[in-house]
Amino acid sequence: MDNRLAFLKTVEPFSLLPEEVLDGVVDLLQEVQYPKDALIYQQDVSKLRGLDIIVEGEYETFFYDSEQQKRLPEVYGPGTCYGGMSILLNKKRSLRTVLAHKGTKVLSLPRRDFRALCLAYEPFFHYFTARYGQRMLNEEYAHFVKPTPAPEQNFIAADQLYSRRLETLEARDVVSCPGTTPIYEAARRMASGKVSCLFVTDEASKIVGYVTDITLRDNVVARQLDAARPVSEVTDTPIVSIRRDAYVYEAILLMFQTKTRYLLVEQAGEYVGFLSRNKLLSDLAQSPFMFIQAVKLAQSTRELKRRWGMVPDMVNQLLSRGVKPEIVNQVITTVADTIALKVIEGVLAEQGPAPAKFVFIVLGSEGRKEQTLVTDQDNAIIYEDKANEQRELVREYFLRFATSVSDQLNDIGLHFCSGASWPKTPSGHILSRTGSATTTSG
Repeated sequence: MDNRLAFLKTVEPFSLLPEEVLDGVVDLLQEVQYPKDALIYQQDVSKLRGLDIIVEGEYETFFYDSEQQKRLPEVYGPGTCYGGMSILLNKKRSLRTVLAHKGTKVLSLPRRDFRALCLAYEPFFHYFTARYGQRMLNEEYAHFVKPTPAPEQNFIAADQLYSRRLETLEARDVVSCPGTTPIYEAARRMASGKVSCLFVTDEASKIVGYVTDITLRDNVVARQLDAARPVSEVTDTPIVSIRRDAYVYEAILLMFQTKTRYLLVEQAGEYVGFLSRNKLLSDLAQSPFMFIQAVKLAQSTRELKRRWGMVPDMVNQLLSRGVKPEIVNQVITTVADTIALKVIEGVLAEQGPAPAKFVFIVLGSEGRKEQTLVTDQDNAIIYEDKANEQRELVREYFLRFATSVSDQLNDIGLHFCSGASWPKTPSGHILSRTGSATTTSG
């Protein structure tokens, strides 16, 4: 064609590239013509040599099912591209079967040059990954696209995690009892209903808490509490619920973030059932959320460091399957939060209980749940002010506590902030006085 540059400017995502870059791309294009109908790619078999840009004619694309019937047919006409998702996300193999109709003319950008553009221009790259992520929300499309396992560990074996909604799962019926019910009777109801979670209601029949097998073990048996006492005395809180039309990944993230093992499923303002974390995770043996569970079970700083070192591989797999960046950010944030909690719990065990009430605050990208792999510590501690004679002792405790937590996080890989301009203590922590509280961040 006479003016390839003008044509490229009309084609997504080449329209996102600077004109001087497009000038160079034009010289790389190879023209291919099909004088008659031709089968050019077979799904998950044929390897693409480059990205095809249709100039004239059309590509007819589809999946073959087990009975060799065409499924999800789609036509690519002039000004569209085929092959980007296949090259980036399917090891160069065509995701679909493709027929080029008679008279079709194509400009092909070699695979190496296409990948170079993806590496150099993030919006160009994200066009293909975002499109793939959107298509994977279609369950029929996801059925035909087979995930490619990694050589050692596949963190996203269950692609439906990101496309499946809770309404497709079978939630357990809510089993409940009034708070005045004796503990032994509550246990009987759990046994007869074959559930490990019993929800407790108030006088207005509103769910206000729950009792689990662990509750009975820790709060009743271990304390030798009279089982005739009302179950309201041992009820756990808070109640956490989620919409029935939410995605599975949202439910699991919510469970980890709220530390609950049970979620009530809500529809039109009413609870229509509940889901347990064990039930959800049983089908996700190698998902990111089982990885998070492994972090929670880590027994040492060395193990936490090893787990954090595995996060880049997990992120690469998520992105290579077209998972949306904001979901990946949430996963990274949840891993970092889990590591921080493990470190805090360990330091408290080493140094003894805190001498005052306090909160550990996560700021910056982690606090916004937008964390990436290139991150540093941006934390703060706010603690209860004490009488003058105790104030300095309390301050010294939290300085030791903050130093230990920050040092361990830095060793794990969540490094100190190198750009802080506030005055620092010798240990590298920032101190400031706010009202009747002292904040410490590292």
